[in-house]
Amino acid sequence: MSLDAFKESLVEELGNKVAFTVPVLGGVPVAESVVVTWIVMAALIALALALTRRLSVDRPGKVQCALEWTVEFLNGFVKTNIGAHWRPFAPWLGTVALYIGLSNLIGIFGLVPPTKDISVTAALALMSMFLIYGAQFRYNGLAGGLKKFAEPMPLLIPINLMEVAIRPLALCMRLFGNILGAFIIMEMLKLLVPVVLPAVFSLYFDLFDGLIQTVVFVFLTTLFTGEGIKEED
Repeated sequence: MSLDAFKESLVEELGNKVAFTVPVLGGVPVAESVVVTWIVMAALIALALALTRRLSVDRPGKVQCALEWTVEFLNGFVKTNIGAHWRPFAPWLGTVALYIGLSNLIGIFGLVPPTKDISVTAALALMSMFLIYGAQFRYNGLAGGLKKFAEPMPLLIPINLMEVAIRPLALCMRLFGNILGAFIIMEMLKLLVPVVLPAVFSLYFDLFDGLIQTVVFVFLTTLFTGEGIKEED
């Protein structure tokens, strides 16, 4: 394959393809990232049902113990970074972690990660923004929430206001950029060394790097939320 042909192929792969069109209102296109997201959702629901159908208080099995340890670890992490008001945030952060993690890992199974679509990562970042600043005003009130933008000194108000847009943008582009970069590298490896090497690098980009990006996204969302609602000493 020539370099020009590879460029054309790569540009085509980078586009968010339309999986199918719903024949209503003149045709509603459904993107490939949406379809893969449905697959991720179905997999998570099926996994949750399978892993929790035999829970026991008296004789917990190994799977149940592992699940309980995971939930306790998540709760402890959220409590440490958010503080006294941690409980409502743990389920949402855990769900986002599962979705992003499986979305990043799904490339191992030959599917295109939804997080390669900037619309998906932008939506996740916007939800985090509403969580961060919604919590800030929810637990501090209107006056207290506005006062947070003047901390640690009023001189920083313009910078703190800029962070309202910068934080979700950073979350979005960090996740999108890493997954997109990994996808491009994998496509290049498949062209240059189509047999063994792509499989080895897939374990890194799809497994290791995908999990790292999940941890970074959830950690930063938790950290920013905790900063907005922490009480004064």
